[in-house]
Parts: sequence; structure tokens; C-alpha cells
Amino acid sequence: MSKHSTDADVAFIKALAEILNTNELTEISVKRDYAEDDSLDVRVVKQANVVQVAATAAPIAAPSAAAAAPVAANEDPAQHPGALTSPMVGTAYLAAEPGSTPFATVGAQVTEGQTVLIIEAMKTMNHIPAPRAGTIKRILVEDGSAVEFGAPLMIIE
Repeated sequence: MSKHSTDADVAFIKALAEILNTNELTEISVKRDYAEDDSLDVRVVKQANVVQVAATAAPIAAPSAAAAAPVAANEDPAQHPGALTSPMVGTAYLAAEPGSTPFATVGAQVTEGQTVLIIEAMKTMNHIPAPRAGTIKRILVEDGSAVEFGAPLMIIE
């Protein structure tokens, strides 16, 4: 991140977001160098209401049929009463480490406060608890995918 925050940087980021929307892109990543030890790294990601596929070093198990069920065009998972939405921007992980057992799977019973996934933000692993007891009906993110604030992560009923 740049050592100095300027109106020009803000305008630059807004322009990138507009380019993202105008050209129907899902992600833009740009590095702006100001001086030898001063740069601005910007990554703008547009989160869709569909399961994302992320490229990782470890193989990702294919989602179950229930997890990959298509979302109706008029249905917004974030508006579902059982939606667990992201409290922050970061990278979602369904397990504590690659290859380990996921915190939760479709059809699993969870208790209120139970960790159901982790969101890494600024090199900090944030455990995301189930807001209520219930059954996980859908998982809307893939392991290692980028998530935005308020993006639906899973449906717990």
C-alpha cells in the first residue's frame, strides 16, 4: 500500500471499479509504483452469487450436488433468512489447513457459535461462527475463494 493516501489514489480505485462493471469483468489487479519503496497494490473483485472456482496448490474436492445447486435467477442468497454473510473482505477457507476435514459440510448439523469456516484478512485467520444452530443447506463459496463484506457464505436452516 502506498505510504501516502491521495485523492488521486481514490479516483484511481473508483475508475478501476467502474472499468470492472462496464466491461463485465470479475477482477482487476494493478500495482502502481511511485518510488523505490512506495507503491499502491489494488485488487478489485466483484463477488457473484454463484460458486467460484479457485485455483490452489492443493486439489479441491468437488462440491456435492446440494452445494452446487444452481441459484434461481430471482433468488438472492444474501436475503435468505438463514444466510450467513461475510463480516469482512478476505479469503474464505472451509478447513483449518489444506487436506484437513472441513469445518462444516452440506447436511451437517451445527450449533450456535461453532466455527463453520475461516476468513483470512490481512494475514489474520478469523474464525466465523454459526449464528444459530441448524443444518447447513448450501455452501456458497469454494475453499480459497475471495469474499466481500456482506457476501453470502452459506445457508443454515
